[in-house]
Amino acid sequence: MAVVSFIAGLVLLVLGAEALVRGASRLAAALGIPSLIIGLTIVAFGTSAPELAVGLKAAVSAQAEIAVGNVVGSNIFNILFILGLAALVAPLTVSQRLIRLEVPLLVAVSAAALLLGRDGRLGRTDGLLLAAGLAVYIGFLMVQGRKAKPEPAEAVAGPRGGWIKNAVLILAGLGLLVLGSRWLVEAAVVLARRLGVGELTVGLTIVAAGTSLPELVTSVVASVRGERDIAVGNVIGSNLFNLMGVLGLSALAAPAGIAVSPAARGFDLPIMVVVAVVCLPVFFTGGIISRREGLAMLAYY
Repeated sequence: MAVVSFIAGLVLLVLGAEALVRGASRLAAALGIPSLIIGLTIVAFGTSAPELAVGLKAAVSAQAEIAVGNVVGSNIFNILFILGLAALVAPLTVSQRLIRLEVPLLVAVSAAALLLGRDGRLGRTDGLLLAAGLAVYIGFLMVQGRKAKPEPAEAVAGPRGGWIKNAVLILAGLGLLVLGSRWLVEAAVVLARRLGVGELTVGLTIVAAGTSLPELVTSVVASVRGERDIAVGNVIGSNLFNLMGVLGLSALAAPAGIAVSPAARGFDLPIMVVVAVVCLPVFFTGGIISRREGLAMLAYY
């Protein structure tokens, strides 16, 4: 029964994220928000909606190891597995903007999360700092986005009544995410006990890979269609949201903060930082992630 609940939870998370991203993207475009902002925020952050739903559910349910393992495991999975697989499909072009801004920011935020968790807990102050960092980043993107010319609302708003349809999609997506996260977390705890492994291990592997399905599908499809900058930007943007949004809001939601186990502090968080740092030399090699580099990334995972 736990396996069925786990799979059903994953399906609901993927369907919910798809509905949320589609509805939010169309609604934002209808409101005249520049496509640059839509791509860097709504699409990237929307694909991280399963991580957010699972993180909040785990935090308020005192399942701290799943909350931490979900974020750390997802960030490692996103870079090594998803980018590696997408690069095998077709060499990935890395935009200069990502190299100059987002990748160094990802390294800095990853290191900050490690430092904040060194005392064994991410308290509400730590969560507030991370969430505030996300707010500042989004504000910066909005300022930058004003330089871009938004698409006419008529081109994306669709027929009359489209706003209502998109709002319904958003609400339906949120509902599916809440229900799916509940089933997933509860089933993951049961499976961890049956398998005799810790909740951190389950969060780092099964839950992390499952909640990263939207990023996986988005990046691989983008690579197949030749939208290779989207494939890379989706992963980097999602990782930033995972750290500042998911981890920050989860720490704020937990009554006593989130406990960070010695295993996470001594191994998993440092590995996440190393993986982020590895992006720098890989991305700087001509702004291309080659098939050979993609294969190496998969092997490391």
